[in-house]
Amino acid sequence: MKTKKITASVIQVCIILFFAACVILPILSMLTRITPQGFSEMVHSSQFMPAVWNSIATGLTATLLTLILSLAAAWCMERVAIRGKAFFGLIFVIPMLIPSISHAYGLVTLLGQNGILTNLLHLNSNLYGFWGIVAGSVMYSFPVSFLMFSGILQYEDGMSYKAAEVLGIPAFRRFTGISLPYLKKTIISAFFAVFTMIVTDYGVPLAIGGKTTTLSVLMYNKAVGSINYDAGSVIGAFLLIPAVIAFLVDLLNPEKGGSKFVSERVEASKSALARVLSYLYCGIVSLVVLSPIAAFAIMTFETKYPVNPAFTLYHIEKTINRGSNEYLLNSVLYALLTALIGTILAFICSYLTTRMRGKIGSVLHLISITSMAIPGLVLGLSYVIYFHATPIYGTLIIIVLANTIHFFASPYLMMYNTLGKVNPDLEDVGQTLGVGRLRIIRDVIMPKVKLTLFEMFVYFFVNAMMTISAVSFLAPPSPKPIALMINQFEAQRLMESVAFVSLLILLINLIVKILMNVIRSRAEKRAKKA
Repeated sequence: MKTKKITASVIQVCIILFFAACVILPILSMLTRITPQGFSEMVHSSQFMPAVWNSIATGLTATLLTLILSLAAAWCMERVAIRGKAFFGLIFVIPMLIPSISHAYGLVTLLGQNGILTNLLHLNSNLYGFWGIVAGSVMYSFPVSFLMFSGILQYEDGMSYKAAEVLGIPAFRRFTGISLPYLKKTIISAFFAVFTMIVTDYGVPLAIGGKTTTLSVLMYNKAVGSINYDAGSVIGAFLLIPAVIAFLVDLLNPEKGGSKFVSERVEASKSALARVLSYLYCGIVSLVVLSPIAAFAIMTFETKYPVNPAFTLYHIEKTINRGSNEYLLNSVLYALLTALIGTILAFICSYLTTRMRGKIGSVLHLISITSMAIPGLVLGLSYVIYFHATPIYGTLIIIVLANTIHFFASPYLMMYNTLGKVNPDLEDVGQTLGVGRLRIIRDVIMPKVKLTLFEMFVYFFVNAMMTISAVSFLAPPSPKPIALMINQFEAQRLMESVAFVSLLILLINLIVKILMNVIRSRAEKRAKKA
C-alpha cells in the first residue's frame, strides 16, 4: 500500500512538473520580456487606449446579447415540449466547429458592402466596425453559453415549481423567484467565460472590425505582423487579466449541477403558445447560424464574387492545387494526436485528483485548470519565446503540445466531474478481493466513463482542427494546418478559397460531432434496455 501511494505521488509530481514546464514557465518567460520602457511606450502609444476601450465596449455588448439569446434558446430546448431538439441542438453548436474568423467572413459575404443580401435587398451596409465585431462575436460565443445554460437547466428540481404552481404563483414570478436564483452562479460563470472569449479573440475583429481595433488585433499585428515580441508581451499581459478573472470565478464557483440530487425534473410546458414561440425562436436562431455558412457555400461556387455569380468549380480546383488537401490531412493528423494524447493525459490527471486525494492532488487539480486563464494568442507568443532555442520548435511536436495545453482544462473537468460520481470505494473493494487498481480502472471504471472519454476526444479533435490563435505563431514551414490557409487566402483577397477551406473544416468537425451523437444515443438506448 505504501509503495503504491509513493508511486502515485511520484506520478502526480511528474505531471505537475510537466505542466510547470509547459504552462507556468512559458508565461513567465513572456512576462520577463516586459521592461519599464517597453511598457510605457506601449501603454502611451496612440493605439493602445482606443484598443482597450474598443475591447471592453464590444466585449460587454456582445456578452450581454449572447447571454440573453443563449438563455432563451436553452429555455426553449429544456422547458418546452418541442420536437426536433437533437436537430436544433446540433445547429446551435455549429459555430463551435469553424474558426471564429470564418463567422466574420461569412457575415461579410452575407451583409458586407457587396454582400448577397446587401445586393439582393439593396441595403445600405454598415457592417464593419463596432456592430460587426459584436455580431460576429455573438455568433462565435453563443454555443458555449447555450451549452452552459442547457446543461444546468437539465438538473433543476421540479418540486419547487410544482409547489409554486399549487400556490397559484404566476409563471413570470416562478421564473424570477425560482429559476433566476438557481441560475445565478451559471450566469456569472457564463458572463466571464464569454467576455474572456470575445476580448481575447482576434479572428472576428481582424476580419470585420474595420478601423475599430481591439487589443487582440493589436497584439496580432505587433507580434505576428511586426514580430515585435516585447510589445506583444505587454498586450498579452493585459489580455491575461480578464482570463485570470474568469479562471478565478470558475475556481471559486465549481459546477455542482451534475451532483445535485433531483427528485423530479421540471416538466416541459405543452402550451400551444409556448411551443409556437419556441419553434419560431429556434427557427430564427437556426437561420441566423446557417445563413453565413450558406453564403460561404454559394460563394465557393461563384465565378467571381460578387460580380459574376455563374457556377464554377474553378475555386475548389485552385484551392486543392495550392495544397488544401495536404493541409487538411496535416490538420487531421494534428487533431488526432492532440485528441489521443490530451484524452489520455486528462484522464490520468482527473483520476489522480479524484480517486487519490491529498495535498499533491489538490496542487495537480489547480495546475490542471490553469490553461483556462491563458488565451491562445498569449500561449502562442509565450511558446515562441520559451521554446525558440529548443529542438521541438518549428516541429509537429510543439503544435500538438500547444493544442493539448490550450484545450486541456475543459476535458479534464469533464472527466473530473464524471469520476466524482463513480463509487469512491471501488478500489478499496478491489484490494479486499485481491483485484489490482489497474484492473479496476480497465474493467469497471473505463466502461462507466466511456461516453465522457468520447466527448473529451471529440472536444480536443474539433478545437485542434479549427484553432488559429496559438498555431499562427508556432506552425512550421511544413506541414501546416489547414486553418492557417484562411489568413493566407484572405491576405490575397481570395474569398472563394477562404470559404472552401472553412467549409472543409466544418465538414470534418460536423462528421465527428454527428458520430459522437450517434454513439451517445445508442449508449443511452442500451442503458434504458438494461
